[in-house]
Amino acid sequence: MTRETAVLVMVAVAVLLLGLAAWGWVRRTRRDRTPLITPSELADAATPGEAFDALYVATTVHDAPLERIAAPGLGHRSPVTVTVTDAAVALDLTNQPRITIDAERVTAVTQATVTIDRVVEKDGLVRLSWLADTGVVVDTYLRPRDTSARQLADALSPLASAPDPSTATGDSE
Repeated sequence: MTRETAVLVMVAVAVLLLGLAAWGWVRRTRRDRTPLITPSELADAATPGEAFDALYVATTVHDAPLERIAAPGLGHRSPVTVTVTDAAVALDLTNQPRITIDAERVTAVTQATVTIDRVVEKDGLVRLSWLADTGVVVDTYLRPRDTSARQLADALSPLASAPDPSTATGDSE
């Protein structure tokens, strides 16, 4: 095989692989075209909390850190400001409408080391598990910039333990 033939074969393989990757991404965005949550603002009654600068890494299927969800606004890594109040968490991703996740939707807050295309030091990511409008639980991964992942996880943790108002009966029988 000549050098030119070998180069042509390598270029053809590279083009094929890039084409398959593009085809896979298009299929994923079609599959995930339904928004996970309707963008909204924080409630006026919410007690102001802390704001954290972070990197939005990915949103994945719950407990499947390698299964990225490409829903509108959540398909790509982006700088994010995470605003935590007593009743919700707001994610302000660059060039996207604000995503507000109410406390009753938050199912868990933990730390993680690995998610799709990102491996960091032990417990360097914050995993926010929440119930999407579609009825499935998803995991959103955040990488704090100026604070530790523990500080962000501690700020978010009260939301996961907040009582669900839809299950409270108010009866004392």
